[in-house]
Amino acid sequence: MTTKSSKPTGRRATVRVKTARGRTVSSQRWLQRQLNDPYVAEAKKRGYRSRAAFKLLQLDDQFRFLKPGGRVVDLGAAPGGWTQVAVERVKPGQGKGQGQGKVGGVVVGIDLTPVEPIAGATVLAKDFYDDDAPAVLQELLGGPADVVLSDMAAAATGETQVDHLRIMGLAEAAHDFACQVLKPGGSFVAKVLRGGTERTLLDRLKRDFTKVRHVKPEASRADSAEMYVVGTGFRG
Repeated sequence: MTTKSSKPTGRRATVRVKTARGRTVSSQRWLQRQLNDPYVAEAKKRGYRSRAAFKLLQLDDQFRFLKPGGRVVDLGAAPGGWTQVAVERVKPGQGKGQGQGKVGGVVVGIDLTPVEPIAGATVLAKDFYDDDAPAVLQELLGGPADVVLSDMAAAATGETQVDHLRIMGLAEAAHDFACQVLKPGGSFVAKVLRGGTERTLLDRLKRDFTKVRHVKPEASRADSAEMYVVGTGFRG
């Protein structure tokens, strides 16, 4: 069975954005970057809801944590790009055949922001901080999770240290949640920002997982401080 490439295909001509009344220099630069970003174009071509889908594709190509038949939780799922990738890779609803039992995966996303339905997944408009969230998700999964994903990011303030602390707070909360719902041997993936405090999270992950990596996928923009932590082999 072939797996879709985690990189853009084909070449595109450079698009130049003309100045327009009311458009700031920064917005013009952002627009030009978007129009010339090969991952933005490839996401649109494949029907992914965000270019971030390629970050998860590349992480999974490297570490192979999304396996057919797996149970996956996507925290902060909106707009749904990571959930779409999880559905592609764990193949919900597919079984071995008549009489041999269902082996299809299960994907559940959760976000405070309502998400348009995604075929093959259940997406809850709910706060994962809620006391009942772990139980609700495990009931929907049909058991403990094989993988917990978090691409969550707080709205940027422009203050580097504030943004770093806010994203690290979300990553730490996601780790705490993962420890409640993962099965032994499970995996955890979360976005972090370089800035000094990520070492604390890495130390906690090394306590709870047999292997921990700190990586920057190719689809993550070079000028961004974001990286991802990947913990595999949850100790339980």
